[in-house]
Amino acid sequence: MKIIFLDAATLGDVPNWDMLEDLGEYTAYDFTAPEQVVERLRAAQVAITNKVVLDAALIEQLPELKLICVAATGTDNVDKERAEQLGIAVRNVSNYSTNAVAQLTMTALFALDYDLIHLNQAVYDGTYSRSPSFSYWRQDFYELCGARFGIIGLGTIGGRVAELAEAYGARVCYYSTSDQERSDDYERVSLDDILEHCEVISIHAPLYKRSENLIAWPQLQQMRPTAYLLNFGRGGIVNEADLARAIDEEEIAGAAVDVYQREPIPEDHPYLRVKHKNRLLLTPHVGWASVEARMRLVEGIAKNIEQGW
Repeated sequence: MKIIFLDAATLGDVPNWDMLEDLGEYTAYDFTAPEQVVERLRAAQVAITNKVVLDAALIEQLPELKLICVAATGTDNVDKERAEQLGIAVRNVSNYSTNAVAQLTMTALFALDYDLIHLNQAVYDGTYSRSPSFSYWRQDFYELCGARFGIIGLGTIGGRVAELAEAYGARVCYYSTSDQERSDDYERVSLDDILEHCEVISIHAPLYKRSENLIAWPQLQQMRPTAYLLNFGRGGIVNEADLARAIDEEEIAGAAVDVYQREPIPEDHPYLRVKHKNRLLLTPHVGWASVEARMRLVEGIAKNIEQGW
């Protein structure tokens, strides 16, 4: 069995690569350009892809292919319908990054609220040394205990974030983008309720037609000026230009973002032009990428290959 990983470098240096190497004739490429896909997969029975697109035109040129393993939860980069028509199985890996994403979500919230990046710099650059007081801060910060914490998308990751927020004493509620009841433990409310009454709004929904552009200028205007918006779901859920405007016009207290409509973000992205950079915390889509999460991802890929087709 010939197994080809088209973009293995997207997973970094993972300690358990041998799980894939032991399954057959395994070849890993760091990255694969679109014009290289057919050549590299021509004799392969198993293709592994994280972000490389396998559309119908490419799949049709790969008669030996039996299984496509997506090294992620989302499978938007694969034409699943055409693959099924050609008898090619498509499998993803779910729930491998739950703890990692939830952990970064809470970390980002506290970094924003406490203004931690500035406070750290203030100690190093002498601002604190020159302070007339024994303590120093430039913005008020608040306890999460007692705050209303709204989650958009109470799936596996959203549910874990809810548990962590509740552990800090927050009052958790949620909005279901699929219009389904997700939990008896937390109050299900409307989107308007989330926007108007929550001090923290944390997005963990998938991207589909109903959630696309869900948070744009009208919704941002509904939020409290003291509220924080966290997007660790998908970039297209939030209108990026509108969020940048909301930060600069101080419609909300701040935002933390780890996902973007286009990744990596272009150098002229509206987020990179905000005036109040301390109010917008940006990370380069790393919420999923703890060592443990990446190891679980490799384990999931290996299990999918072992199942055959």
